[in-house]
Amino acid sequence: MRIKSYSIMVIAMLLIAGSIQAQSKQKKDKAPKKPKAEMIKLFNGKDLGNWTFFLKDPAVDPAKVFFVQDGVIHVTGNPFGYMRTRESYSNYTLTLEWRWPAEATNSGVFVNVQLPDSIWPKCVECQLKAGSAGDFVCMSGTDMNERRDKAVRSVKKLAESSEKPAGEWNKMEVTCISNTITVYVNRVLQNKATGLNVNSGHICLQSEGKDLEFRNVVLAKHKK
Repeated sequence: MRIKSYSIMVIAMLLIAGSIQAQSKQKKDKAPKKPKAEMIKLFNGKDLGNWTFFLKDPAVDPAKVFFVQDGVIHVTGNPFGYMRTRESYSNYTLTLEWRWPAEATNSGVFVNVQLPDSIWPKCVECQLKAGSAGDFVCMSGTDMNERRDKAVRSVKKLAESSEKPAGEWNKMEVTCISNTITVYVNRVLQNKATGLNVNSGHICLQSEGKDLEFRNVVLAKHKK
């Protein structure tokens, strides 16, 4: 009788364990999966077919200012202008790498760019100027909560410069979600903007000064 009772108890314990395991598996199966961001290569490493161009001097051929060599975008910096995505975007993280091949000077990444094209379009500039990478510049009527002095267009970065010397590649991550923008430079949070009056638009890489190079320009479009 004791053996029989023991056998019954063991069988009951196995049934309970099996039931708990089945319930656990069922819960895991029902757990909602987080949607993956849609990855968009804004630069395919071969050509600039996804971009259009605007220069201060319309007589200059854009192909002499913006061109691809060895998988890298080369920007001469002269004349002033920019290369702009053909598409408009919202709710995304833009990741890119840049470097000064010789001398660190000036440039910028424009986000939430509004048409029509102009040398200083309505947008937010994420500054690439040497020593100031991560500053914001509110251009042509753009505004944010952090711009407390309306007589000044720029909003200074939050941390000490995290840039690398000329010749070395830097990484910038710009996340635009609704009316908020955050900027990381080489994994350091450099700025955050809230209450923006523009929350979507084109993306531009600027020509301003001297030689600059870009690579690995990728956009992760966030799901709502």
